[in-house]
Amino acid sequence: MSRRLLVILALLAVAFAILTTVAVRRGVLAPRQETAAIGGPFQMVDQTGAKVDQSVLKGKWSAVFFGFTNCPDACPTTMFALGQAEKLLGAKADRFQTVFISVDPARDTPDKLAAFLATDAYPKHVVGLTGTPQQVDQAARAYHVYFQKVGTGPAYSVDHSTITYLMNPKGRFACVITYNDPPQAIAAKVRAAMAKGDDAESC
Repeated sequence: MSRRLLVILALLAVAFAILTTVAVRRGVLAPRQETAAIGGPFQMVDQTGAKVDQSVLKGKWSAVFFGFTNCPDACPTTMFALGQAEKLLGAKADRFQTVFISVDPARDTPDKLAAFLATDAYPKHVVGLTGTPQQVDQAARAYHVYFQKVGTGPAYSVDHSTITYLMNPKGRFACVITYNDPPQAIAAKVRAAMAKGDDAESC
């Protein structure tokens, strides 16, 4: 290969690199970054037996958690932390609610949900949701929640995700509340999101 041809190829490579850089900076070649939406339509019943849908999230900041009333540890721990966080919010607690969605529709009737959620240490502003297996599956898919029945007989358990999702008053995802977040951290996240306005999609 001649020296002249090598020089031409080198110049073309430099030019290509420059054009690529400019295109990326202008967004022409920037890769699309898409994340799966969290949340979506569902139809269930609450702890009073009333039919509800995703509109139950509208108008308040909602901590959405999937669990079941026979849960031995993750669910009581999470509900206790959310109950304490609600107290720490003070006057802002009126704009905050916990939404507990059962992943055990075979056992979690509205009455059983009502009794479970009446625990003094749990949130006062709370909605419990249950429904048919198909309705629970729909809600779990919308929130990308994992759950799986474990064992047989009446004493079976349910493995499930332990993440809580904070949704804004428009029903859109704001941020994650992790299982290890103490009440003070949960309250801080909720306050931070509230401070950004009802359209906030971060904490």
